[in-house]
Amino acid sequence: MDSSSLKILLGGVGLFLLGMMLMTEGLKTAAGPTLSRILASSTQTRLRGLFSGIGVTALVQSSSAVTVATIGFVNAGLLTFGQSLWVIFGANVGTTMTGWLVALIGFKIKVEVAALPMIGLGMALRISGAETRRGAAGTALAGFGVLFLGIGFLQQAFSGEGFDLSEISGEGVRSVILLMLAGLLMTVIMQSSSAALAIVLTLAESGALPLQDAAAAVIGSNIGTTVTALIAVIGATPNARRAAAAHVLFNTLTGVAALALLPLLIGVVDLFSTSFSLAASPAISLALFHTVFNVLGVMLMWPLSNQLAAFLLRRFRSREEDVARLRYLDRNVASVPSLAADALRRELIRFGGIAIGAVWSRNGQLTGAGGRPDDSTALTPLGQAIAGFVTQVNRASMADHTARKLAQLLRVQRYYETCGELAPEIATGHAAVMALGETTLHAAVIALATHADSLLLQLNPDTEPFAPLDEAQARDFELDYQQLKSEILSAGARGEIDIDTMESLTRSFSALRRVIDQGAKAARLLNPEPVEA
Repeated sequence: MDSSSLKILLGGVGLFLLGMMLMTEGLKTAAGPTLSRILASSTQTRLRGLFSGIGVTALVQSSSAVTVATIGFVNAGLLTFGQSLWVIFGANVGTTMTGWLVALIGFKIKVEVAALPMIGLGMALRISGAETRRGAAGTALAGFGVLFLGIGFLQQAFSGEGFDLSEISGEGVRSVILLMLAGLLMTVIMQSSSAALAIVLTLAESGALPLQDAAAAVIGSNIGTTVTALIAVIGATPNARRAAAAHVLFNTLTGVAALALLPLLIGVVDLFSTSFSLAASPAISLALFHTVFNVLGVMLMWPLSNQLAAFLLRRFRSREEDVARLRYLDRNVASVPSLAADALRRELIRFGGIAIGAVWSRNGQLTGAGGRPDDSTALTPLGQAIAGFVTQVNRASMADHTARKLAQLLRVQRYYETCGELAPEIATGHAAVMALGETTLHAAVIALATHADSLLLQLNPDTEPFAPLDEAQARDFELDYQQLKSEILSAGARGEIDIDTMESLTRSFSALRRVIDQGAKAARLLNPEPVEA
């Protein structure tokens, strides 16, 4: 390939990738919440989950976004992992829509007639409403135009005689294996199976690659996309790693089966093309082949899914056992703000449970109920990890209601952080309580600590029943606190307790009172259900 064609090829690939990125981001922002609701409510059966995955992926042109959404629902308890597998398998079928988009439209569109006006109109919409759905739709439209512009350059790069695949293309198993490896390598290098597929379709359409060899390269690109998934879940949640493992197993099994049955599948494609009177186009045949062998993968997985789900659920459990690490948040979830807010709520419920639990443990020292678990050492690293996640989310554009929800959750985090910071203060009164002996003041101290115990259990978001305090509960605790505080100060003034004991008790119960207040504020924001995305 001469240097001029190579430069055009690189530019075409770059424009195609840029167009895919803009198109996907725009579609996710414009239709994300609606499509998320479809996923959450349409996965009760295998078949519904499969078609949800296919449909949503075809609409947003991103199997990664659908997989991330599905993982978010599993983390939130809206889906079982077994249900999520069928959405993930459906996403693999839905992503074949990119091939149809390129084959049916990309090769037929005139850049100057349609692609360039798309870019101009799309950017006009984005500029006129950057933070609105109109702006997101404009970004998607501009992305379509840039994508088609990239396809035009790819066609130009391969239109000459400088691109020779005779060394690897030909008859026999060797040719099939080499082209499969070439497709895999292109996907790994470009980190996009869609870009690799566009190149293969262009080569086939220009006549540079026979159909069977091009089909082998498509299989390779389908397998190569698993590398992207594996990279994406480094440091991710256990459910994200399980989903990536399912994705790898699905694509690998599908690829091996497609290679073994390649001549038969080519025959099936020819039969479908004839039956449905499809245009005699190598690109259309390849797009159909891509869909057919992914459907074959679904058929192969149908009897194995329960065993696969059970196997994966037994894996990747070590991080869940580490309380100081994020369980529901990772960089994949951060890329979709509406889902990130839901996942953050789940993580804050756990964070709040640790913070309130630490206070409950220290309060047990006042009531004499020892041996309560205390994971407060996890609060600082966990809080820092949550803050890092929020920083990632803030880099993405988001709708106004999502931004408000995120701000509300950050307030919740701060309330729980305050509870964790106050926990050591509560324990300072332990020695003073022990020094009171069997007195009326001691009974009053134990009574208030016991009262606080019941409220802490109610305010712990990680246990049931979790609920905010009603006005009567808050008022009764405040009255009991003020009465005890008065009794402590009076006892100190009369010399019945020394000044150090008096200060320890007042500091301890003042901290306890503030924890109840902060926990109640957090509970009001978390419960009832969060603002709908």
